[in-house]
Amino acid sequence: MKLTDDEREALVKYRIERSHEAWIETKEIISSRLWYAAANRMYYTCYYMTSALLIKYELSASTHSGVIRLLGMHFVTKGLISKDLGHFYGQLFELRQRGDYDDYIQITSADVLPLVEKVEEYMKTIEALIHREQ
Repeated sequence: MKLTDDEREALVKYRIERSHEAWIETKEIISSRLWYAAANRMYYTCYYMTSALLIKYELSASTHSGVIRLLGMHFVTKGLISKDLGHFYGQLFELRQRGDYDDYIQITSADVLPLVEKVEEYMKTIEALIHREQ
């Protein structure tokens, strides 16, 4: 189903808001020292922002891996997002996957706390790209 310009704009705004809400949740979860949940919410903070970017540019993916692939194809390879940030998003996805689905994995403060600044950088970079004129 093709969205109208107004529908697309509203959905982009909604996904940005979800990203910011997930980031607030993440910080509260970190203060509670719940590292698995923090890794999950960090990923979703970036996922919502990334999906807003894709929606703005009329790109869609049906899987999380597809979102990563589209980000790389349309934004990293064109130099609109650094390779470092593109790689970071993929790493967050892997951390979330391991934390949610693998047995006997430990996610600790050492895994999560170093990512806080990078998540903020990622959010700012993607949101600036969203608000940039096409």
